[in-house]
Amino acid sequence: MTDLARFSPVTLDDLVAEAALLTRIDRKYVLGRAELDALLDDMDAATRVLEIDGAREFSYESVYFDTPDLLSFHMAAQPRRRRFKLRTRSYLDTGSAFLEIKTRGARGATVKEREAYDPDLTAELTDQARDEIAGVFQTIGVDSERAEELDATLVTRYRRATLLAPDGVGRATVDTDLTWLDTDGEGFSIPDLVIVETKSGSAPSLVDRTLWRHGIRPATVSKYATGLAAMHPELPHNRWARLLRGPFSPDNRIEEASCSAAA
Repeated sequence: MTDLARFSPVTLDDLVAEAALLTRIDRKYVLGRAELDALLDDMDAATRVLEIDGAREFSYESVYFDTPDLLSFHMAAQPRRRRFKLRTRSYLDTGSAFLEIKTRGARGATVKEREAYDPDLTAELTDQARDEIAGVFQTIGVDSERAEELDATLVTRYRRATLLAPDGVGRATVDTDLTWLDTDGEGFSIPDLVIVETKSGSAPSLVDRTLWRHGIRPATVSKYATGLAAMHPELPHNRWARLLRGPFSPDNRIEEASCSAAA
């Protein structure tokens, strides 16, 4: 990714201390590589970028879990006021992994719960994980027994940089080199696609305001749900129709195959 060198570094500990934001308002933006270059050029020079051992971009893999009838997907497609998204996330550069469940609650706030997870088990759910998920299901009105039905559904891979706004309140992730794979290892990548996600309190962050100044507005996009709808046109997709006709259209996609997906 270009232009990250102009920003001062921030350590992971300092990032967490200043802007953990596990309860936050998320705003997502879809843009191209050229727009990203212009955006980074215009960012406040006091913006900081997460740096670990000299690296400022990191490789991620997420395995998403859903029920056979795609309950999580349909909750996002409708959308439901209360819904969930469940995944394991692997930090490929360090070998660590986490189990994460995101729920949407009152006033649109997202709550993410995460805990360390066995890196060798990221394509499956342990009995302990299912017990914990069952408890979370009860809080959002989902039958707790449905936790037993969950299975790996989709894999995403990407490169991420994390920015901390000068006010120390908002942060943003910048995802590039995005790839989607089903559990058989078949899927697609979109080389020009960039997804920026800002995370702040109730007020928009300085990163949001910079995006708006460039005419880039929040988009309804989900790596899981939009990616799954792109791979399976028979699924409900009205919520992401504009993206599926544009950045996610077959004209912009490169077919991918990986025997290691969710392995």
